[in-house]
Amino acid sequence: MRKKVDIRYTKSSIEVYYKGNRICSHKRFYGRRRQYSTILEHMPVNYHLYSEWDKARFLKWASGIGESTYQVIHGIFDSYRVKEQAYKGFLSLLKLADKYTSERLEHACKVALERIPSPRYKNIRLILESSNDKAASPSSQSSEMIHNESYSLVRGASYYGGGSHEK
Repeated sequence: MRKKVDIRYTKSSIEVYYKGNRICSHKRFYGRRRQYSTILEHMPVNYHLYSEWDKARFLKWASGIGESTYQVIHGIFDSYRVKEQAYKGFLSLLKLADKYTSERLEHACKVALERIPSPRYKNIRLILESSNDKAASPSSQSSEMIHNESYSLVRGASYYGGGSHEK
């Protein structure tokens, strides 16, 4: 059912014409590149809002990787009203587990959630590419880096040749 339309735009509006008849008019939206501005009434009938079933299915998939991945995917779902707009972002994010492993994806999501209010695919991908996720991984920390306050070796002033500086 693809039809060719003519688009006319000015600094303030966009008009769509089909066979010379204007079928819709929109105020022009100046946002970030590839940012959506959706008027649901103008969406085709086959576009649907997220059902709870769709959301539960994809969140179950994400929770299989880990809690942080679940939180990032949940945030992506909540930021879009039309499910087709979110698919690319969260499916791309989940595919990062194939390239980097599920464990690294989970750690990257954890790092992103600590640093970014609403992390997206690009944020997670950059964390993985730069290996910043490895610093958050408990398995990557050496025993020297783990600090236990209940056990420490502290040498007093007398060891360094000075007297007690306590009063």
